[in-house]
Amino acid sequence: MSGELLVRRFYDELWNEWRLDVADEILADDFDFRGSLGSVEHGRDAFKRYVELVRAAFPDWHNQVDELFTAGDERVVARLTWTGTQRGPLGDVAPTGNRVSYVGVGLFTVSADVIQRAWIVGDTQELWRGLGRLGPQSS
Repeated sequence: MSGELLVRRFYDELWNEWRLDVADEILADDFDFRGSLGSVEHGRDAFKRYVELVRAAFPDWHNQVDELFTAGDERVVARLTWTGTQRGPLGDVAPTGNRVSYVGVGLFTVSADVIQRAWIVGDTQELWRGLGRLGPQSS
């Protein structure tokens, strides 16, 4: 399976459809993830727990792949727009009911027909502004 197809499934099926079973098909057992919210997860099961935390905070979370391209045989880059309405707590931020939107990129390493690593970098200042906070530590 191509790296681009794996990354599409990562966003379209795993995240947008909340199909955690897809993780077992497309992620390495020892999958390494670093997310925009500062989360660092090692292993497929830890990553699934992270997805559930995001889902609890933003049940309508949507990952729009704005652009997708490969960089060599094992690298895939996605330019993304994330949107969602905060309905549950996000760390120490109580549910606001605010709809947020912010942009970023995902850098993926693919080999042996699975995603080995993902490093996600987003404009989290825009996320925090959308939640009525200047940053994760502001009051």
